[in-house]
Amino acid sequence: MKCRGLIVVLLAAFGMAAPTAQEGLVDARRRNLDQVLDLYVRDGLVYYRALKSDRRLLDAYINGLGDVSLASAGREEQMAFWLNAYNAIVLRTVIDSYPAPKRSNEYPVKSIRQVPGAFETKKHQVAGRSLTLDQIEQTILPGFSDPRLFLALGRGAVGSGRLRSEAYDPQSIEKQLSESASECATHSQCLVIDRATNKVAVSSVFSWRSNEFASAYADKAPAAFSTRSPIERAVIAFVQPRLTAIEKDFLAKNDFKVEFAKFDWSLNDLTGR
Repeated sequence: MKCRGLIVVLLAAFGMAAPTAQEGLVDARRRNLDQVLDLYVRDGLVYYRALKSDRRLLDAYINGLGDVSLASAGREEQMAFWLNAYNAIVLRTVIDSYPAPKRSNEYPVKSIRQVPGAFETKKHQVAGRSLTLDQIEQTILPGFSDPRLFLALGRGAVGSGRLRSEAYDPQSIEKQLSESASECATHSQCLVIDRATNKVAVSSVFSWRSNEFASAYADKAPAAFSTRSPIERAVIAFVQPRLTAIEKDFLAKNDFKVEFAKFDWSLNDLTGR
């Protein structure tokens, strides 16, 4: 009891909610992130300026990621943890430099890509390891064999999947990932079916993670698409169940061209909109 009392005091000192008897420190931290997302995220866009001025809970959440042990955590708990950690780190990366000065003509003026090494070189302490955002995406998430995770990453960009106004929770992560996958079919940054030009444009995320999507979905495509490449079959299998009847009829003709759209790295910033 004395130990628990000390934990409660320390959590309060750092602006973190104390865990109940049924939950652990990881759950308490997740509730803090949940509060941050609920306050500052609307329809995938972020009030970055406001978050920068009230970053206490976000910083407390991220500062506690390094000492989290996942040794006894189940698959759902681990998936939720890594998605939340990634998305939270992206938020802090943005507000640490907000508004970031323009450094590259390759990306939009307002973009997380204007922060040097945001994904490739900046290290973060997570679950006892020192990792970049790219390392989380490229070496940890593939181990779960669920490519929906890559559409759930909030990369601080308009082109990414819609950042949720809630944290990922192990008890509901299957529902949350299913919703993210379904949103792809109605989100122009993820899928555009242009019957006039006979083209299907899909997010670059499918091409970036083509091995994972092909492994999970290529063999689920209807036999009529057997002559197409593995990633094209995967895209078809992934989006087809979520399409309208008219869109399904269009795909059934099987004479369309699949293109991977240029990723929109514009900052998903709600400030000033």
